[in-house]
Amino acid sequence: MPKTSARLLSLLSLLQARRDWPGALLAERLDVSPRTVRRDVDRLRELGYPVVAMKGPDGGYRLDAGTELPPLLFDDEQAVALAVALQIATTTGAGIEEAAARALNTVRQVLPARLRHRVDTLRVTAVDRPAIRPEPQVDSDVLMAIGAAVHGREVLRFDYSPVSGPVRATVGTSEGCEGTPAAPPGSAAPSGAAAPSGAAAPPAPPRDTPPQTPRHSDPPPPRRVEPHHLVTWGRRWYLVAWDLDRDDWRTFRADRITPRTPTGPRFPPRELPGGSVAAFITARFRGIGATQGPDGVGGWPCRGEVILALPAAEVLRHTREGIVEELGPDRCRVVLGSWSWPGLAAAIGRFDADIEVIGPPELASAFAHLATRYAAAGQPRAAPNP
Repeated sequence: MPKTSARLLSLLSLLQARRDWPGALLAERLDVSPRTVRRDVDRLRELGYPVVAMKGPDGGYRLDAGTELPPLLFDDEQAVALAVALQIATTTGAGIEEAAARALNTVRQVLPARLRHRVDTLRVTAVDRPAIRPEPQVDSDVLMAIGAAVHGREVLRFDYSPVSGPVRATVGTSEGCEGTPAAPPGSAAPSGAAAPSGAAAPPAPPRDTPPQTPRHSDPPPPRRVEPHHLVTWGRRWYLVAWDLDRDDWRTFRADRITPRTPTGPRFPPRELPGGSVAAFITARFRGIGATQGPDGVGGWPCRGEVILALPAAEVLRHTREGIVEELGPDRCRVVLGSWSWPGLAAAIGRFDADIEVIGPPELASAFAHLATRYAAAGQPRAAPNP
């Protein structure tokens, strides 16, 4: 029996590793006969594992989805990865903190002693960046409804609440919201160029301007989109979709979406500008055209080149993006990008070193502009008359 039990665990591990397994290959991997594999498959079925037999010349088996969640088998690395992922789930903004804590406790209880010790010694404290106001939470039912529409390629109808309005999170309601601004992501954009701690705050990407609606008028009609991707950026969730009414790509904040049911008809997928969802979202947040592919400095609208009187190793410690080339023990060539030329000049100036501008002229003009502004700010102010 111990040999049979160990063989069952090995069989279960193999079935979880890939989708389809020929019976002869399973028998070879387990070093048993095909008849023994068939008996072991029957034992797994009795334990609640939905193992499906596949017909064909060779035959085979597949671990299918069942109506209940049977015991799962994780190797050491998977168990540790799962524990770490559950500990940092509080930073996802998906409103699953309590469920993640309960899941972690469940997983920990069934871990063998050696893995439980590893997980207990790897305690992760997830700390969010300070914010003026709490980040909006997205109801998990809303995420599931959006994800189902994306997966099924079904037209999604939803009410879109304004930024200043209440955030609705009930799936299936048909109640509208006053004001439905379109949603290229603006309020959660990063705070500047690739510099020690960022540069000037970037301008928000352009927003659609909704028509002015008289007070006490009927609520606007729901948005109709072809949902393509559900993404996260800066602890917020966004839906990337083709807006059927505006005939263009849009991004919508998931915490402002109230899906309506039922969903619409199925649609053929469109090609996303930029070639990938990562390139598209990065372009939208950085205020550049979605069809422009990111370059070596992340596709910022403004890109400049300078020589800094600093070792390359010191610059690299504070540069999240960009190109740094060593020119000598105390000189390096730096290529960075930002939202604007003044923002780029301010980011470079924070390195507190002599600067030689290579180009373009707009960057040199931005340094001159900031020099004038900073010189005026450094002058003592006249005392007010008594």
